[in-house]
Amino acid sequence: MAWLLIDNSNTRTKFALGDADRLLPWRGVLGTSEISGETLDALLKDVSYDAVLIGSVVPSKREILRDFFLNRCPVHLLDHTSPLGIEIDYPLPAQIGADRLANAVGVFHRHGAPAIVIDFGTAVTFDIVSGKPAYCGGVIAPGLGAMSGYLSRKTALLPEIELIEPVSAIGKSTTHAMQAGAVFGYRGLVKEILARISDELPHQPKVVATGGDAALIARGVPEIEVVDPDLTLDGLRQVARRVYRL
Repeated sequence: MAWLLIDNSNTRTKFALGDADRLLPWRGVLGTSEISGETLDALLKDVSYDAVLIGSVVPSKREILRDFFLNRCPVHLLDHTSPLGIEIDYPLPAQIGADRLANAVGVFHRHGAPAIVIDFGTAVTFDIVSGKPAYCGGVIAPGLGAMSGYLSRKTALLPEIELIEPVSAIGKSTTHAMQAGAVFGYRGLVKEILARISDELPHQPKVVATGGDAALIARGVPEIEVVDPDLTLDGLRQVARRVYRL
């Protein structure tokens, strides 16, 4: 049995196939704003799957996705009531985003617990899995792209920049100065949040990063032990195993 796994986030929506053993080679992606019945038809016209598992943080697009598949095959929408295989130690579990639940499940199965997952997306999220294992909370901060893009949108003279490794801490052009501020400053944010979280945990956690800016930021944050681009999708696959009982 093959499952279609959908990670519907704010900027991009990623698609993958998985089975009981692994993620399969086929991948697809759509800009989240582009999701419609027509774009889904075009993307998936030659893709075979038996059931669908959707992890969504965009309610309007979640409804489009659900309705597209509803009469085609079994569909499950990931939330706190899904069979996760880990506990939830959180007073308001309905507030936990599907992506964060998938990351918690993924990190436990792929890297063990206790662990901290940092997901570098439109927002950056830090999610903690205790040694129990249980999802027990986290931190949400603006994403690197949102922070750097804000300057060009709100100032008259500062440009859009490419987020790459700065050539130095002292910028010799406006672009280089902004890259230094964005990348070095963001690494400082990540290190401080990790230090505060670690101070509150009884055991040293493994720190795993995923998401679009993970590799760039992790190069200067030695506390990040692993960059795992497939973490969220594999977390969805692990939940699909339980939903579809394989």
